[in-house]
Amino acid sequence: MLESSSTLALGPSFLDPEWLISTFGLIGILALVFAESGLLIGFFLPGDSLLFTAGLLISGGTYLHQPLWLMCMLVSVAAVAGDQAGYAFGRRFGPALFRRPDSRLFKQENLSKARAFFAKYGARSILLARFVPIVRTFTPIVAGAGHMHYRTFLIYNVAGGTLWGCGVTTLGYFLGRVAFVRNNIEFILIGIVAVSVVPIGIELLRARRRNDHPDAQPEPR
Repeated sequence: MLESSSTLALGPSFLDPEWLISTFGLIGILALVFAESGLLIGFFLPGDSLLFTAGLLISGGTYLHQPLWLMCMLVSVAAVAGDQAGYAFGRRFGPALFRRPDSRLFKQENLSKARAFFAKYGARSILLARFVPIVRTFTPIVAGAGHMHYRTFLIYNVAGGTLWGCGVTTLGYFLGRVAFVRNNIEFILIGIVAVSVVPIGIELLRARRRNDHPDAQPEPR
């Protein structure tokens, strides 16, 4: 078992990655990845830290005893399937969703962030959004609502789901062999969360600057 206080550092105990894995195992990991990838209610789930912790636990032989290659394959399939579900949902209910009032589990602000992200990066957003919490949940829904060409969506979805699922899990696996990482896992997880939300912070700052200076010229790319 990991010696950490990540439960206190990262939020409620039911969102602690190690607790989730020790309680629900492989099936729980796949279900959570699917939900966070394409279901509206999954935006708050700890996707990045969950996969990193899964890789770390496989490295140490704790709770998870599947080979790394199998975990990466299954996680990638769950991630791709989640985005497919989000795309189908957006295609079917997209227009109504954009008119839906805020509720406890749904905020138009989150949908607007994904829409802005999609507008900025186009088809690439399906891949890039994989590495941005909250945005990755809503981007496939926005793509479906905007009737993005299905084949294009599928290509970027498979590429993004594989890179994210395999990359983050493998990173946790190899870093889990480093004593410093094992002994300071709570700080590592906080760092993962902090780095993953940096793109959102940058976009919010840019949006605020544009609102404060509406006549300013757009920044060159």
